Amino acid sequence: MSLQLYNHLTRTLEAFIPINSGFVGMYVCGPTVYGESHLGHAKCYITFDIVHRYLEYAGYTVRYVQNITDVGHLVGDGDTGEDKIGKQARYERVEPMQVVETYTRHYFRDMDMLNVIRPDISPRASGHVLEQIELTETLIEKGHAYESNGNVYFAVNSWPEYGKLSRRKLDDLEEGIRLEDKGDKRDPRDFAVWRAATPNHLMQWRSPWGQGFPGWHAECTVMARRYLGLPFDIHGGGLENIFPHNESEIAQSEAAYGGEFANHWLLNNMVTIDGGKMGKSMGNSLNIQQLVSGDHARLSQGYSPMVIRFFILSSHYRQHTDFSDEALQGATKGYKRLVNTLTLVQQRLEVAKLGDIDDEFQDIVAEHKSRFVTAMDNDFNTPQALATLFDLNKAVNSLLNGDKTVSKATLELIDQTYQQLGGDVLGLIPSDGLTTVTQTDESKPALESELIRMLIDLRTTARKNKDYATSDVIRDQLAEAGVVLEDRHDGTSWRIEAN
Repeated sequence: MSLQLYNHLTRTLEAFIPINSGFVGMYVCGPTVYGESHLGHAKCYITFDIVHRYLEYAGYTVRYVQNITDVGHLVGDGDTGEDKIGKQARYERVEPMQVVETYTRHYFRDMDMLNVIRPDISPRASGHVLEQIELTETLIEKGHAYESNGNVYFAVNSWPEYGKLSRRKLDDLEEGIRLEDKGDKRDPRDFAVWRAATPNHLMQWRSPWGQGFPGWHAECTVMARRYLGLPFDIHGGGLENIFPHNESEIAQSEAAYGGEFANHWLLNNMVTIDGGKMGKSMGNSLNIQQLVSGDHARLSQGYSPMVIRFFILSSHYRQHTDFSDEALQGATKGYKRLVNTLTLVQQRLEVAKLGDIDDEFQDIVAEHKSRFVTAMDNDFNTPQALATLFDLNKAVNSLLNGDKTVSKATLELIDQTYQQLGGDVLGLIPSDGLTTVTQTDESKPALESELIRMLIDLRTTARKNKDYATSDVIRDQLAEAGVVLEDRHDGTSWRIEAN
């Protein structure tokens, strides 16, 4: 089966055929950097990290563009009110660009921690104001926008296709907002492409319509075109922004430049808490640093970044991901089971002898890789892909616990398969090696492994000297610490027992 994507534009599962053979252009709406990254950000950007990784695994060259919104996004996501960056700058009593720099750095720090590969290009809205002014001029020239008191609005009734992504009809939009004050708009459904700035507005630029700043939707329209051309293959983002943001992106682009904007629209569903929406505006969001440290009333402990990633991948990107502390505890146990098997494989590799690959197990590996690819080809079905890895886990554990000697070549095949599927594609095995799932201090995993191995070596020496009392004490104390030893003819291996 070829790669199938669910396209929100057509509401169907479609075969993915890139515009240019072997190359994929992907644009994903990035964060508005006025606060710490939260669990909703984690879901969105881990989702599109998986898309990025799997496309490259499938052999495509990917140009991944993800913007940084540093101006134009107003409180309430509409056309009135204060700019989110400006409001935070006033609150912190700093310059807006200080807010932007601080939270942009924190965003990338958190994404790096979650093993999210950085985009190829991360353009800022403030760096593309000239293009946004040019877009506004083009829309006015073509009769799709108009100036009013220094503001420029897109005339929704000039574009009959408005609503084609969200499936909202123009008449329904009018019905929903007919009682609102339309202000200086000709039609309350119209949206801002350019906003007039008041004298005390902290971020403003000179334009043909006076001092002002771009509307929120304009940035994605111009930056996607600038770095990917039109049309491009994939537009990604959160489902909560399908209207008005994504809808307005399409209308501006297609009205100004003609032709399609993006061929495939992939939108991830939101994170919920107690079955309801989670978000900053709801006052119930958890930021990523709190998840790692455990510094939140809803958390019983801190969780490693890979457990958080595992938790996100345990539900399909188009489904709700319902947060609870119990769900993260379950993710911890699941991730432990996955990495404990790989740890055992790597331990056995250290002492394994040369030999041919086990043909029967090579077939088992090939079967699981095929199932994994089938799952990922089905609209990036990560829960099914994880289930396949756990089935492989069972097969590997049966092999390692069996009576026959496992060759180094077979162990290398298994290790490479985990690194490829669990690491390269799912991003659950960092390139610098396995880490513990209970600690967040990156210096501890290697030290803990060395200490455990040192105790095992002391126990081995004690057994050779027939000092069984010392051997039993070491084994029992390690067991109390959650480390289970397995004595085999080719040495002693260990694993951390999942509670």
